[in-house]
Amino acid sequence: MLWSVRIRLPIVSYCLNLTKTLCWPFLRSTDRVRVNFWEHFLRLLPHRPVPALVSLYWHVTRRRVRARNRLRIASAGLQFLYDAWIKRVERSTELRSEFQRAAREWTWRPQFSILLYARSGYTAEELSRSIESVENQIYSCSSLIGPANTIEGKIAAADAEFVIPLRIGDMLSEVALFRFAEALQTQPNGALLYGDHDHLDDNGRRTCPWFKPRWNEEMFLAQDYLSPAVAIKADLAQRISEDGPQNPDTLLLPATSAAEGAIVHVPHILCHVDSRTGEQGRIDAIARHLQVRGATCSPGPFNTVKVAWPLPDPLPLVTIIIPTKDKLDLLRPCLDSILRRTEYPNYEVLIVDNGSVDVRTARYLADVERDPRIRVLSYPGTYNFSAINNFAVREAQGSHLCLLNNDTEVIAGAWLTEMMRYSVRFDVGAVGAKLLYDDGTIQHAGVVVGIGEAAGHAHRFLPADRPGYFRMAHVAQFVSAVTAACLVVDKRKFMAVGGLDEERFAVAFNDVDFCLKLKAAGWRNVYVPHAVLFHHESKSRGLDSSPTNVERFRRELQILQSRWGTKGYEDPHFSPNLDPRSETFVIAS
Repeated sequence: MLWSVRIRLPIVSYCLNLTKTLCWPFLRSTDRVRVNFWEHFLRLLPHRPVPALVSLYWHVTRRRVRARNRLRIASAGLQFLYDAWIKRVERSTELRSEFQRAAREWTWRPQFSILLYARSGYTAEELSRSIESVENQIYSCSSLIGPANTIEGKIAAADAEFVIPLRIGDMLSEVALFRFAEALQTQPNGALLYGDHDHLDDNGRRTCPWFKPRWNEEMFLAQDYLSPAVAIKADLAQRISEDGPQNPDTLLLPATSAAEGAIVHVPHILCHVDSRTGEQGRIDAIARHLQVRGATCSPGPFNTVKVAWPLPDPLPLVTIIIPTKDKLDLLRPCLDSILRRTEYPNYEVLIVDNGSVDVRTARYLADVERDPRIRVLSYPGTYNFSAINNFAVREAQGSHLCLLNNDTEVIAGAWLTEMMRYSVRFDVGAVGAKLLYDDGTIQHAGVVVGIGEAAGHAHRFLPADRPGYFRMAHVAQFVSAVTAACLVVDKRKFMAVGGLDEERFAVAFNDVDFCLKLKAAGWRNVYVPHAVLFHHESKSRGLDSSPTNVERFRRELQILQSRWGTKGYEDPHFSPNLDPRSETFVIAS
């Protein structure tokens, strides 16, 4: 197997020299801004030789799509992709001409006041750098106020329509004010606008861009992704600042609430953040902000905030539905982990037997049914995941449902408690968990609709103990969909959208379709990383790529694409600057 070959440095050096010679004609142009396969391969080879050579193997054997996918997965976070993106997208001379043409058509030229602040001391060089970035704006309708340690007094002095807090040491990109003003032309009611940002290393080089999703309140509570590049309507900021001293944390929390949904994402790099300035803890500010809603806060992984939403008293009954057919080696550890580890006390388990023939399975099901929390239902006939679950829902006694695969195992005892904290909320539809492969890498951290012209699992293959793309795999957030391998939902909401579509999505994409129906009905789906289970993916039903399943899979894929327009779908929880073909959050190249 190619994966098991031990790569040694002389071989890597030889391959690098050989491929440079072979690929030189592809790389000679100094004006190249898009990264072709050969350039991508050469740039990756010295850093990650094994996946680079694996992608080369797939390329030379004419499996080009697989080759590109391997390169994308292996290249996450590498600098050369961002350098190519900057060269392709940020064309200063052309942007100035674009601004001049666009501004002539504008009926409104909004004004901005930039508020310079510092959480602690700062140097003259840092102050000069920030001021210079304001002076270099291609859209110059602005005033500069500061510097100061807090910004509440400066907000009152603002004489513009919008205020932009700018931490001393950070730099506005030269197009920042232009992009804010441009967005306001089409969304004039925007009360709070925010953009993407990158970081400056010790040598002043731009690196680590954060290409962000649209407004996502749940993710903002867990980590601040707004303040480095945000513009707030001045009268809104002034009303909030009357309540006492403000810094960007304590200003943005009430500002996002007061904006009442008029929050606009501007998908451009608008600020360059000084990486030498560490993040400030904001857990106390979040706790005070959410106190009125009965939520509590605690430290989350990688300096994030974990919010615990209140549960009702008494706790609602949850019906856990597990379809199965034989596969006792999967069902037994799944059920054992539920019974031994689940801390949530009020649940029942419905095991739906879809025609098991193994006598050992029959004995096991008869034995476990002695537990008063467990019932076994019989559903004979062809495997249809949607029909099996719809059948079980009609027999469920719980007011909330948990759809659970028989190839899962509970890891964190609080899994159901954490999911129910969201399922009981009036605004939430489906709730999904963090699912891990056997090797501890992530299998599911929410679903991004549109990946691969269908849907894909965010952060797939990321080791669960690594932060990944700006810690997003480790914070609760609204998502377009979650997998039904472990999904919790209020039974009334399940019934309101007709449950799972058993006629069109017997096996694949039924969960994506279900979640999009909930979303269309006005509910928001949530990914909860604090609920953690193993998922031995598709071991019980086989892979969709197997010859017997491929025709059915293609049919269900076509229906998904037709019903929801997943070809070209722009998921609001996924940046348009990221590659829509990759689940690993790689810059579009």
